[in-house]
Amino acid sequence: MGSLGQLPIWASKPCIMGIDEAGRGPVLGPMVYGCLYCARSYQKTLSTLQFADSKTLKEEKREELFEELKTNESIGWAVDVIDPRDLSAKMLKKTKINLNEISHNSAIGLVRKALDLGVLLTEVYVDTVGDPEKYRVKLSEIFPTIKFVVAKKADSLYPVVSGASIVAKVTRDRALRDWVLDETAENMQRNFGSGYPGDPETKAWLDHHKHVVFGFPTLVRFSWGTCNSYSKDNVEVLWESDANDEDESNGRASKRQVKLTDIGFTGVKRKSEDIESSGKGRCKFFQARKLELLSQF
Repeated sequence: MGSLGQLPIWASKPCIMGIDEAGRGPVLGPMVYGCLYCARSYQKTLSTLQFADSKTLKEEKREELFEELKTNESIGWAVDVIDPRDLSAKMLKKTKINLNEISHNSAIGLVRKALDLGVLLTEVYVDTVGDPEKYRVKLSEIFPTIKFVVAKKADSLYPVVSGASIVAKVTRDRALRDWVLDETAENMQRNFGSGYPGDPETKAWLDHHKHVVFGFPTLVRFSWGTCNSYSKDNVEVLWESDANDEDESNGRASKRQVKLTDIGFTGVKRKSEDIESSGKGRCKFFQARKLELLSQF
């Protein structure tokens, strides 16, 4: 996504790149990494374009600057949008990938895409994640021909990173604004606020959209510690394989299988296979996701 599809003429000359992210802290929505690159000879002009740390700019100004840089033929840009489901899956998988490593991999991917396209990157400026020097060494080992500058608050120090900050922030804001909820159950709302854990509107949205069995909608990063406080009322579900394992080791299962009828799901007697497949009488959660009961696998 962005302007990495075509190689401008100036990209064959020494170029600089800035990299920054948006949405690292929120419990809702994607994390977005953005990059902005240009010819090194354009660096002085870049500093006159009013780019600044996106957090210091009003939304209207960020949108205006983003539209301007998109039409600027002397600038290239790209984003990596990391879905909240991917974030949670990576952080909770058996071999966990923490948020810092996910961030590093995204930044590395943006540099690699530009190089694969043929951009002659000689300097890359990065807003740090973790220890700046360790991060710089890591990047330099992967891309030894590039000079890396990794710093805290790089988005307020280097215009090329400020531009990347705007790219990332506007992309995330638009992604949230246009987000299509996968879930189609009743009472789904979009007034989720900023997505940050401390936002009262976000807290209220999380509380309203939690489910005692299935957790949260896919917009939510369910691996975030913020979600733990909403999980205390969740039911404990014992999978059949778990029960079998306990039977084999202890002679009996130490936990009771939770039945859906115990938590408010109403079963109905099926008169025919057509009624079974129609979903009538079943929990709206299953109907919304088009889940069907299978008797054979």
